[in-house]
Amino acid sequence: MAEQTLNLPSLFLALAVLAISVRYFFFTPSSSSTQAASDRNTADPAHIEQIAQMFPQLSRRDIQWDLQRNGGSVQATTERVLSGRSLERPPPSFQPLQPAVSSSPSTSPPARPRYKSSHPDLITRYNLKSRLSQPDITRQDEAEQPKTPVWSQNKAERQALLQKRREDMVLAARRKLEEREREKVGK
Repeated sequence: MAEQTLNLPSLFLALAVLAISVRYFFFTPSSSSTQAASDRNTADPAHIEQIAQMFPQLSRRDIQWDLQRNGGSVQATTERVLSGRSLERPPPSFQPLQPAVSSSPSTSPPARPRYKSSHPDLITRYNLKSRLSQPDITRQDEAEQPKTPVWSQNKAERQALLQKRREDMVLAARRKLEEREREKVGK
């Protein structure tokens, strides 16, 4: 009988066939896992809307691109924006999925829902209209009055002090805004 030997090229061929068959049977994604992978690559419209409401200065396209890149994590996208890093611009080839088109054609873009408060601004909310018309005397009052303790042991005094500070801050912000608007008009 003749002795059979296994030469090197046939050994490589046998290993390649074995590797391909193992990969085919054990590592080929099924149709359901392929669907799950494609779902992971698309951003949930509710998540996009949630981030767009928190950060209206961001475009929905940028938000969708970032959500798609980080696996749909709203927290990661929010942290990126809050840390001061801007979202990356999507490449020109990125085509975001548009929401389902309604059956009735409309020429105007869909209106974003706005949440209306019962009080339109802080002046109305804190009932500061009467103090708004008064001249700015807070700086004079602070100079004339002796320094009071910063923090009181009495809860009512603390609450009144904090409420006065809040009202003063709102009024100061309003005056600064009005001053800026006057400067813009004057230019």
